Amino acid sequence: MANIKSAKKRILVTKTRAARNQAEKSAVKTSIKKVEAAIAAGDKEAAKSALIAATSKIDKAESKGIFHKNNAARKVSRLSKAVNSIQ
Repeated sequence: MANIKSAKKRILVTKTRAARNQAEKSAVKTSIKKVEAAIAAGDKEAAKSALIAATSKIDKAESKGIFHKNNAARKVSRLSKAVNSIQ
């Protein structure tokens, strides 16, 4: 355990930020699963609305530095492609 006050604070702040980042990542994964579930069900309208919500969450996570911009773009691209392929 750290002895210096600033090191103790860094530990606490790191825990807080890590928990916040993990919650944000989890929310993104959940929204992606909702899109994939709608795609599997073949419901194009539900998939489109879920895609909009998922894209928003992914973009917000990217702007907060949780995801790299290319990673976020790849996720959105793959989801969009999957939704557009529904007949």
